Amino acid sequence: MTYREMRLADETVLLLPEKALYWPARQMLVIADIHFGKAASFRAQGVPVPRGTTTENLDALDALTAAHPTREIVFLGDFLHARAAHASATLASMLAWRARHPSLILTLVRGNHDKHAGDPAASLAIGMVDEPHTVGPFAFCHHPDIAAPGYVLAGHVHPVYRLSTRLDSLRLPCFLIGPTRMVLPSFGAFTGGFAVTPSAGEHVCVSSGEAVHCVR
Repeated sequence: MTYREMRLADETVLLLPEKALYWPARQMLVIADIHFGKAASFRAQGVPVPRGTTTENLDALDALTAAHPTREIVFLGDFLHARAAHASATLASMLAWRARHPSLILTLVRGNHDKHAGDPAASLAIGMVDEPHTVGPFAFCHHPDIAAPGYVLAGHVHPVYRLSTRLDSLRLPCFLIGPTRMVLPSFGAFTGGFAVTPSAGEHVCVSSGEAVHCVR
C-alpha cells in the first residue's frame, strides 16, 4: 500500500489508500461515513443486498490499526446508517471487535444519519461529540461547509472522481482538498459515491485501493 504524505495546517498527515487519513503526531485515524448497518437497513425494507458488510468494515479497521500505531479513531459522522443498524447481529459483531481493542479511544462526530439512527450502544464505549470537534489545528466535522475554527476535516459527500480516456472512464474514491477543508472519501462498504469537480484552489487525490495518486 502506498500512502500520500502532505502538510495540512502545519501538521503532517497521511492519505491512505484504504480511504482514511492518519495523523501520526496524535496516532489518530480519521474515518468518514462508515455507515454500519446500511445493508441490513436495505434488507429490512425487502431489498436483496449482500450480507457481510459489517464484517468487511471491521476487518478494514483491523488492517489499518495493525499497519499504523493507533491511539484514537475519529469517525466523521454517519457511523450508523439507520435504526435497523441496531440489529443484534450487527451489534454482536461490533462488540466482539471492541473487545479486541479495549484501549482504543473512539470518538464519533454526529452526522445526519446518526441523528436518525440514534447513538451507538453505550457498551461500545464511543465518545459522542457534535460538530465542530476541535483538536489542535483541525476541526473534525461531518458536513464540509459548516463554519468552524481551524482546518476542517469532513465527510458526508462520499466524493469520487472520474478519470477518463478516449476509450474508457473510471470512478475512484477521492480526497477533495482545499485551502480551508478536506473532504474524505466514504470508508464504508456499500456506500456509493458522488462525483465531484474541484473548484479553483482545490485538489483531488484518488485511491486505487493500493495507492493514493494526486490527479488535479
